[in-house]
Amino acid sequence: MSQLEQFERVYEIMSASFPVTEYRTKSGQEKLLDRSEYRLLTERDEEERIIAFLAVWEFPALRFIEHLAVDPSVRGGGVGNKLVRKCLEEQPVKPTILEVELPEDESSARRISFYERLGFRLNEYSYVQPPLREGGDPLPLKIMSYPQLLTEQEFLACRAILYSEVYRVSES
Repeated sequence: MSQLEQFERVYEIMSASFPVTEYRTKSGQEKLLDRSEYRLLTERDEEERIIAFLAVWEFPALRFIEHLAVDPSVRGGGVGNKLVRKCLEEQPVKPTILEVELPEDESSARRISFYERLGFRLNEYSYVQPPLREGGDPLPLKIMSYPQLLTEQEFLACRAILYSEVYRVSES
């Protein structure tokens, strides 16, 4: 499967799994494939069809999981867990962070619990994800970190990397 064919399937799962404010336009998302720090891990079924993906950024100081999504038809079967574990075990082992919605409803609380079972910790620092689409609004989120909570200094360093490298905005 070519990278473009793989991307088409990944974007299909992404758009079925996230609110539109939580992922880029198709062309914006596709442009990330040209970035050396960005890559996709995928899981396939018996027919070699992509059923899940994890989008990850690799930086010298940390690993950032931007998206994890599983095809709705196979959710709950451990595929997401398997992809996250594969990512966490990659060499070199380094601190890993991800963004989660505020724990304000049952589904966001379930997602946080999913990551906590994998060893992530919910940091209490205020964090806002810059808009992923033109004209979009900033999104208040929380940062989860693996294998331990971040100090305030570590959190600020992580946020600076995300803002400058992933979102390409200046901190304000």
